[in-house]
Amino acid sequence: MNRFLPYLALLTIVLSWLILGGCASTPPTRFYTLSPLPESDKPGGSGSERCVSIEIGPVKIPGYLDQPGIVTDLSQNEYRVGEFSRWSEPLEANISRILAANLTSLLCTKIVSSFPWKGSVPLDCRVFVEIVRMDGGLGESAMLDASWTIFEGAEKRKLLLAKQTHYKETPSDKGYEAYVSAQSRNLGALSRDIAKAMKTHERQ
Repeated sequence: MNRFLPYLALLTIVLSWLILGGCASTPPTRFYTLSPLPESDKPGGSGSERCVSIEIGPVKIPGYLDQPGIVTDLSQNEYRVGEFSRWSEPLEANISRILAANLTSLLCTKIVSSFPWKGSVPLDCRVFVEIVRMDGGLGESAMLDASWTIFEGAEKRKLLLAKQTHYKETPSDKGYEAYVSAQSRNLGALSRDIAKAMKTHERQ
């Protein structure tokens, strides 16, 4: 029986190496977040602009995006979900927060809040956003299709505008960070369109 001990010891060492090697090859999970407009992209406000209170949301996303992993395209009919590349918070909440930050920068605002609004300040308008598509290929494209509406007041009694818009950016490289940055630029473009529509309404 003792003559098998060296072989058992060697087998134990080999198995340990295999287990440690497998663990070492597993990449760490990386978490990403969308970013607001950079300071250089923020326009200066005009003194004559009326300040408004805005509620963002609810923001809705399609079911295929409602998961922690970042979704990108492999082909026209196939998606890839990043096992080790994930959103740092639920995507709906991330989009809502970034839109609120962008509109705060682009407009003269008293307050910009995400849905549901529980404050005491009367709302001047509500912005509903439905993300129809938010995907693309790593290193190739980042696309965002959105349907959005602006209502006057808190009770949605008057529809001011309803639009569908499409945005496309090219990531700087094939990594997830570049892809998320490109989608942030798409949200920046959406925010500018919403802000422009609200300013146009104010002038009418």
